[in-house]
Amino acid sequence: MKQITKSAALIATASAVVFGVVTPLTASATGAPASLKWTKCAGEGLDPRQECTTVSVPMDYARPGGPKIDIAVSRIPSEKPSARRGALLLIAGGPGGDSLADPSGKGQKLPQKVRDTYDLIGFAPRGNAPSTPVSCELGQSDLARTTLRPWPAPDGSVTANMATARRLSDACARNGGELMKHISTLDNARDIDGIRAALGERRLSAWGVSYGTYVGAAFAELFPRRTDRIVLDSSDNPDPVRAERAWLQAFEVGVEDNFPEFAKWASAPGNPDRVADTAAEVRSRFLRLAHRLDREPLPWPGANPAELNGNVLRQTMLDSLYDPDDYPTLAKLMLAAQKGTVPDAPQSPPEAMLQNYTAVGAATICNDGAWPRSAAVYEKGVAESRAKFPLTAGMPRNAMVCAAWPWQPKEAPLRVTDRGPSNVLMVQNERDVATPLSGALKLREALGRRAVMVTVNSTGHDAYLDNGNACGDAVVSRFLATGERPGADLYCE
Repeated sequence: MKQITKSAALIATASAVVFGVVTPLTASATGAPASLKWTKCAGEGLDPRQECTTVSVPMDYARPGGPKIDIAVSRIPSEKPSARRGALLLIAGGPGGDSLADPSGKGQKLPQKVRDTYDLIGFAPRGNAPSTPVSCELGQSDLARTTLRPWPAPDGSVTANMATARRLSDACARNGGELMKHISTLDNARDIDGIRAALGERRLSAWGVSYGTYVGAAFAELFPRRTDRIVLDSSDNPDPVRAERAWLQAFEVGVEDNFPEFAKWASAPGNPDRVADTAAEVRSRFLRLAHRLDREPLPWPGANPAELNGNVLRQTMLDSLYDPDDYPTLAKLMLAAQKGTVPDAPQSPPEAMLQNYTAVGAATICNDGAWPRSAAVYEKGVAESRAKFPLTAGMPRNAMVCAAWPWQPKEAPLRVTDRGPSNVLMVQNERDVATPLSGALKLREALGRRAVMVTVNSTGHDAYLDNGNACGDAVVSRFLATGERPGADLYCE
């Protein structure tokens, strides 16, 4: 699951298991192009060429004639109309993220030939403001990262997590409105087809990142003949039963894949934030410090929660492993805590943004798959996880809000198959804390002949034009610009 802008996307959670199909998999928002009115986008720091519009889609695809919701869409047109092939949709991570500003941001990192080939399209998925929004109106303490990520109590108890799941679920049922029942990955894929139709495109290319790979895979599964060139960057395990619940568990492996890289960096001579003399000692110091903070938290004014406890340290570790550039954040916190002090409290996104992202993330993971309701299931999983993976302390198998979600999923989770055109290129870092290589290989297996996968010898979340390498970037850029893919799976040293 992806960091939404490094601040907001770490709010995203992970999830579950499921029930029967309600909506036909070919259900689409519309078959005919809409007449779109493009206007100047709201917001600061956007490319002056970026323009925005809204697309109307059904709230409930089982009732296409029923209430409609708005999906906010942005674009920067092709920079060379004579070379234009079509539209490239940028699909953000999360669940809970949006790509509305991405044509002005990450889209401008694309090579010139790619920017000439496509209109760059962003959108705010259903529930995300400025699309028709949702909010659970949670209390401030429930917006804490260590609440939204289900860290168990220091002794491994899940009792508080089950109580939190009930409290958050009650708030979402009370304040979320009808739309909360209709936010899911499959509905996001149907909305994308509605965007495609409204743009007047016969086929749509896409670049999905992290959770966006799951949405991209869903679009390719539901509407295979309406896809052009599909890039899936940092892919989730498409478990056809557990859905996002499998992603949460993947943090066990993701952290173990990545912590050794942090430990090497944090023990390197000359590093001003050096934590220990050896990588092994970095690990043991982290574990000892986390256990000490479990017993003796340090006051941390301005933070949420207002203390540095063991789980706050663990969450900081998880966040910092998304990108090697963030290693100093964890190292500085460890060094301060060892002295009994704390750094300045970390900045939080605006509360309205946090409320919105949190509600969309919860709705998506809970509507995508039904979670177990029994505390005993989580107690057993947490105990096993704590024994095998001490760095993550049982969190990846614990209960989230979905353990008490008031609605059952409307349809079974996405099942990715090898049926459809061979037009998918996967790119994956070898060491990725949020979407580990082991999970991406599951998606590669499911797609079969439809995909080619580029594995990159690199560390961090997000590969293409971010934490990957020049070899992987060149392969993806060539594919987007020309359609040329490697003849077989490729390893980029």
